[in-house]
Order: sequence, then C-alpha cells, then structure tokens
Amino acid sequence: MNQKNFEYLKDQVKYTGFGEGLEDTLKQKIEQGQPEFKLQHQAQFGNDKVDTTLNFSKSKQTDMYFFNSYQVSVLKENNPEPMQQTIYINKGNNLTLKEAYNLMEGRSVNKDLTNKEGQLYTAWLQMDFKQSDDNGNFKMKHYHQNYGYDLEAVLAKHPIKELAHEEYRSNLINSLKKGNLQSATFQREGSEQKQYIEANPRFKTINIYDSNMQRVDNRQSKSEKQSEGQRRSAKQDNKSQEQAISDDAPDIPKAKIKRKRQTIT
Repeated sequence: MNQKNFEYLKDQVKYTGFGEGLEDTLKQKIEQGQPEFKLQHQAQFGNDKVDTTLNFSKSKQTDMYFFNSYQVSVLKENNPEPMQQTIYINKGNNLTLKEAYNLMEGRSVNKDLTNKEGQLYTAWLQMDFKQSDDNGNFKMKHYHQNYGYDLEAVLAKHPIKELAHEEYRSNLINSLKKGNLQSATFQREGSEQKQYIEANPRFKTINIYDSNMQRVDNRQSKSEKQSEGQRRSAKQDNKSQEQAISDDAPDIPKAKIKRKRQTIT
C-alpha cells in the first residue's frame, strides 16, 4: 500500500466533511487493490437524513488512488423521495458535505474556485433546480466577484448585535459564506430578538426568518416604507420651520440643525 497516498486521501476525506470514521475502511479498501471502490457515510442535519457514497478509483499507471466524487442523498421528513446530487472533487477548494447539503437546501455558498487557465477566483454558488445536466445533476449558478454582492456591506445595514464584536462578526460572516442558516440577534427599539439569516447573492441581500422559520422580509419592508415616509415628512416639517424663522427674523442667524439619519433595511 502506498502510505503517502493513504495519508493524503485520509486527510482529503476528513476535510471534505466526513470526519475520521472512515479511516479504517479506507485503508482496507486500498490494501485490497481493487480498480475502484466506494465508501458509505451517514449523517443527519436537523431532521434530514443524509446518506453519501464516496467514489474512489485507482490509477492505471501507478498504485495511487483518487477520491473522484461523492453522491449525496437527502431524505427530508415526510418526503418519501430523496433528493440526490453528485459532487465532484477537484484539486482546489472542494465543496464539503455540509456545503453540499446547504446548496441542496437552496442556499448559496461562497467558494474560491479555479478556472480552466488555473487562475483563482471567488464566486457564490447556488443550485438551479430548474436545470439539470446529462447526468441528472442540478446545474450551478455562479455569482462572480464582478456581480457586486458585498455580504459585509449588506449585513452592516441591519441592526445585528454580533457585528459589534470582531470575533462574533467574523464567525457570522464565515458561517454565511458556507451556506449556513445562521442565528443572529437583531436590536430594535431597545429590545433584542433572535432571528435567522442566510446570504442571498442573487438579489444582493440577506433572507431573514423568525423563530418559526417564516420570512420576515415583507413585514419589515412595509415598516421600512412607513418609517421612510415619516422621516421624509419630518424633514419637510423641519425645512418649513427653518424657512419660517428665516422669513420672520432675517437678522437672527439660523441655528445649525444636526440630524442623524438612520436607515433600516
């Protein structure tokens, strides 16, 4: 057995999100010397059961094996038909099992990828459930850097408590980039409320859910429009008052009125 090859594959499996539980079986399969073999992995995310088949093949020229792909099958509660997707392993930054699951949940994942010329680029990935390839896999949408989605700038528009602490802020951003549905503390009108957020690069925003996993964006949008209307009305009133002072007492300098505008999005 090629020990270096085994050590490399062991780490590759581990850091692709399958842990260390497959190490012994991987070693046995390599020692058997078959042209190809598969490993089985089971996991659970929430109430969803996730079964994965890892595919390996042996080089035709050497004794080295390669981790080629893994097929993910997600069985949701009260749904008899599992959803399946094959994830291919590349030399660069592979999709982890959790990232693949997040994509299959409809969320977006931020990855460093390599193009055909070997150049690195960053893109947000999202599965297109309306299109599939010849192998039955859903195609991927790519939102590249030039698309203009700035997650940190979007988060800064929201009254999220974690953003004020550097470590919590960094953890929040990294979690969202992995495609996770992440809890966050919203501070509004002197109170704190736990909600859940996910990145939405397509519309250059974030999706927000309440504790019952109901979208709250629409309700917030209505209140934001009302608040904006109130601010505009107040601004007009202040302008009218300033004009009245100027007309009635031109010899008295107008006081500079400082306003701190707060925008909630």
